[in-house]
Amino acid sequence: MFEIGDKVVYPMHGAGIIEGIEVREILGETQQYYVLNFPIGSMKVMIPTKNVEELGVRQVISGAELGRVMDVLRNNSTSLPDNWNKRYRINLDKIKSGDIYEVADVVRDLMIRERDKGLSTAERKMLNNARQILISELVLSTSSDEEEIATLIDKATLGEDGE
Repeated sequence: MFEIGDKVVYPMHGAGIIEGIEVREILGETQQYYVLNFPIGSMKVMIPTKNVEELGVRQVISGAELGRVMDVLRNNSTSLPDNWNKRYRINLDKIKSGDIYEVADVVRDLMIRERDKGLSTAERKMLNNARQILISELVLSTSSDEEEIATLIDKATLGEDGE
């Protein structure tokens, strides 16, 4: 069970902070909800407390795990199929998993593909979404701001961070 003030990740939406726990009656059913505020994008979501596990809601990674995320971004080997439909499904499953390392994989692979061959409109949208999810979690797990994290991701993925 999470508490007010906890920083959590809601797959497909990104990282936010639990602002409250409320009991609401919706469609005749009374249940408890987490009120989740996403600082990036200024969105609020209510998640039934009983569904958090099946939805994949989890704690934000610690700042110490940033290095592992950066290692994933720096790894330039990608083995995605050339067929865009298969590639899209694989990447969508990775994003839905809620695993930050899988999301970092998607960001890296799509940024490399964009640089080398370009992306379709759907894949560009997916890249932007995955990048925002990644940025939102890294902002909440470190003391960096959104712009610093975005620059860090871009440099690591494009091999410009000097490592």
